[in-house]
Amino acid sequence: MANLIYCVDDEKVITDIVKFNLEKEGYEVVALADGYEALKEVDKKACDLMLLDVMMPGIDGFEVLKELRKKYFFPIIMLTAKEEEVDKVLGLELGADDYIVKPYSMRELIARVKANLRRLSVSEEVLDDERVFGGLTIDTGKYEVRKNGEPVNLTMREYELLKYLSESPNQVFTREQLLQDVWGYEYYGDIRTVDVTIRRLRQKIEDEADEGSYKYIITKRGAGYYFGG
Repeated sequence: MANLIYCVDDEKVITDIVKFNLEKEGYEVVALADGYEALKEVDKKACDLMLLDVMMPGIDGFEVLKELRKKYFFPIIMLTAKEEEVDKVLGLELGADDYIVKPYSMRELIARVKANLRRLSVSEEVLDDERVFGGLTIDTGKYEVRKNGEPVNLTMREYELLKYLSESPNQVFTREQLLQDVWGYEYYGDIRTVDVTIRRLRQKIEDEADEGSYKYIITKRGAGYYFGG
């Protein structure tokens, strides 16, 4: 069955082009004109991936993202004409898995889509395995993380990053390595993406907010990050 992609953008010419090119790649694509329509459609049928424009009338992409992340954890790629760092960081902080700055090439868009869906596919094929690190449990069979027995709501990217780091405890990975291995492609040099995702992940699984007291995801200054559980 083809992966279902929702493309949410108020510019019909863009959704038409995106729909045409992604359907040629074998995906099922539904074009949605605004954020309200997107939220209603997802509640009727969740997609495998969403392309979400930031600047839309009525309710912008950031607000849609916030609402979606209350219940859904499929990959979301933000589409933005803004190049300011704050907009990119905000999207990631709110739970986006990726972002593309307009104007973008169809080749780049298709590569990002494939990379995000490939990570999801690999996750679904993993055999049952439950890893316990003190109060933190990573259950790859259920695609679930629990802290002190309580489920932790992670986005796909947060989950993949945590699983990847936990597979090699005490091994330091550079930001570039993490971009390549967890995001699944060359990420055009924006290593802030890793830092933002690490920060979100720490907020959800660590007990302490103090930089020096993290138990699970630890910074090796000047080098990268490692799992210390």
